[in-house]
Amino acid sequence: MGKLKVLPASIANMIAAGEVVQRPASVVKELMENAVDAGATQVDVIVKDAGRTSIQIIDDGSGMSPSDAVLCFERHATSKIAEAADLQRIVSYGFRGEALASIAAVAEVTLKTRRPSDETGTQVTIADTTSVKTASIAAPSGCNFLVRNLFYNTPARRKFLKSDSVELRHIVEEFTRIAITRPDIGFSLNSNGRDIFRLRPAKSLKFRVLDLMGSNVTGDLVDINADTSVVRVSGFLASPDTAHKTVANQYFFVNGRYFRSPYLHKAVMKAYEEYLPEGYTPSYFIWLEVDPETVDVNIHPTKAEVKFEEEAVIFQTIYACVKATLGRNAFGQGIDFDTDGRVEMPQMGASFEEYRGPVQTAPGPPVDGSYDPFAVNTSFDDAAIAGVSLPSAPGKGPGHVPQGEPGPGIAWPRNPNAGNAGYGVLFEQNQAAQARALVVKGKYIITPTSSGIMLVSIRRAWERILYEKTLKALSKNAPVTQTALFPVQVQVGAASRLLFEEHAQTLSAAGFDITPFGTDTVVVNGVPEGYSCEPGKVQQMVQDILLILSDETSGVPELVRAALASKFATLGSLNVEPPRNAFEAQGLIDTLFACDNAELTAGGKKITALVNIEDLEKKFL
Repeated sequence: MGKLKVLPASIANMIAAGEVVQRPASVVKELMENAVDAGATQVDVIVKDAGRTSIQIIDDGSGMSPSDAVLCFERHATSKIAEAADLQRIVSYGFRGEALASIAAVAEVTLKTRRPSDETGTQVTIADTTSVKTASIAAPSGCNFLVRNLFYNTPARRKFLKSDSVELRHIVEEFTRIAITRPDIGFSLNSNGRDIFRLRPAKSLKFRVLDLMGSNVTGDLVDINADTSVVRVSGFLASPDTAHKTVANQYFFVNGRYFRSPYLHKAVMKAYEEYLPEGYTPSYFIWLEVDPETVDVNIHPTKAEVKFEEEAVIFQTIYACVKATLGRNAFGQGIDFDTDGRVEMPQMGASFEEYRGPVQTAPGPPVDGSYDPFAVNTSFDDAAIAGVSLPSAPGKGPGHVPQGEPGPGIAWPRNPNAGNAGYGVLFEQNQAAQARALVVKGKYIITPTSSGIMLVSIRRAWERILYEKTLKALSKNAPVTQTALFPVQVQVGAASRLLFEEHAQTLSAAGFDITPFGTDTVVVNGVPEGYSCEPGKVQQMVQDILLILSDETSGVPELVRAALASKFATLGSLNVEPPRNAFEAQGLIDTLFACDNAELTAGGKKITALVNIEDLEKKFL
């Protein structure tokens, strides 16, 4: 007897489900795409516990007949492909008939559906793709899918799901990718009874982008358009001034389907390279329309990647179109020589002074140019001191003039130190401090040592100081927060707002007082000691924090805290103000050398450099 055997359908379905259903967001994506394909004008998504407990998708589309309601859970049951040639001209989201079968293999699914022409609806309950129950019910037209207990029969896969905040963020991303390209459809997303999105049908794509991304993204968008025999390009580009270090708000669509393409992303970045500093990426929303027969959307299990027949031509088209759009909207540095409407100034000849006439000046108060308010008056007017007797020195008679002191008619210069105990000592110390530290270009501090001079990198010194402060705050939960005089609102988008919710405890421990507000905004009420509270710098700080929080760090708690402290310290060192004088510079040096390690940053970079006397003398040979 041979060793080979055919797997049971239940096991085969669970294996296939691993390709299609990777997390709750996968279920949302597949069912939303089916709703759009069914001609729905309103699609509502309701999730509980980020999809772990339940996911419900309700649409008002065409609905299904009782027989189709049962057959749709069979593998490869589809109405969109009848022959092999249909695979070459796919224009719908779904077409393989794997989504519902895969979902039913790893969850409990209840479907309620009715066609507009039917008097009653159909309810189908299925679990493990084997137990199927049907019943006639009253239901509105369309489909209502309820998916409960996802991965209940595959506990290993359920165990590897991330936290609710992470999973909800993935759901928001999938929801956005579908809702953004169909402005004619209303969408809503509700999580645990709270609305995240409630979108009405929009007038255009730009209005839908505004609804989803917020005005901080769409305020600087410009249209992009190009039409060739191979591809038609349309969409929107963001101003280079709004670029951030975070990779977000970058979307490609082909024939209305979202896809990822690192290759085409390079075309956009190549066009932007003259307008952006290194490490920054712009936002863009680019729609491609091609002949369906020239693109293969079936090369990836989740249809997240596509293959173009003439990919090089599309690359060049996108690059040229983006480059031309950026140049046409004057995003680069340039000078406008347009002189239309300028004011004509008369030409003045050499004899102009003869005809100008006397110059009229405004009257003003008389000024004594020889008066010096800081000059010391060495004599009194006799009349001014008439009848005034000088105080006597202790033990002397009235009118006694001590030796070396001026007599009557001569005034002592006022001693600025009189009556101020320790005045001279204080300023002697300040002068000594001033001699010990010198700030150079706001970047370096020079201070003398016993063997020569020491150079200190101001930014790296702050990085070390903030690293140890942040590490201590994260370890002992004892942050030092400076409250902003006026809280700053920053619009970050719905997905990024969820990121702040997820890491609220970590941010609070590090000294950040950031509160989520609304569906896509955060309010910065306070920042750690040493950070700037200026609105412009706070907005940049929020973007940098998003970049830090986007890295899903996991592992030993001590190493996680050290990694976060290092990232926050690097962020803080870019936002602090350099010392304004020698006293502040000396204070920075004293704080640096109070750290456990004053020589290296957390990343191992040098903070100080010593130049001995011998090296200095060589400079003058």
